Amino acid sequence: MSEQIKLIASRIKDLREISEISIQTLAAELKIPEETYRAYESGDTDIPVSFLYQIANKFKVELSAILTGDAPKLHTYQVVRKGKGASVERREAYKYHNLANNFIGKKAEPFIVTVPAQAENSRIHFNSHQGQEFNYVLEGTVEIIINGHELILEEGDSVYFDSSANHGMKALNGKQAKFLAIILK
Repeated sequence: MSEQIKLIASRIKDLREISEISIQTLAAELKIPEETYRAYESGDTDIPVSFLYQIANKFKVELSAILTGDAPKLHTYQVVRKGKGASVERREAYKYHNLANNFIGKKAEPFIVTVPAQAENSRIHFNSHQGQEFNYVLEGTVEIIINGHELILEEGDSVYFDSSANHGMKALNGKQAKFLAIILK
């Protein structure tokens, strides 16, 4: 696994240990198997965004602090220039750029998400997490599946959905896709 995933896993372990919560207790509270929790905390497997949101909510920390290790500092506004933003490369399926990583008390997490070109028969990686989500396609075409409903979104199309629904997407037509994702807590 990547060094960034190992760092995220270490931060999760630190939060749990500082709070003096056992792995068994936390896994049961999060409703995941203990073995799955151990794999996430070891950094030996990909960590879904849904799990990271649960951890951030449980320990009352900003998601960006778990992802980057830096506590947000800005209160009034944050500017992110074109092509910039805190890079969050934690999954092979998607590349994220957080557009508000340094803003305290966010009510939403905005990301530019890049989905690399894939074979048409490649499988979609699904996840779910608390809140709601808005996706606006900036470039390319994506197939998004939400609770079994297949949608094709082209540049300029958008979808708003309950993100506790099982969802995932992939780029189509052999080209990468980019979209703005706003995750509301």
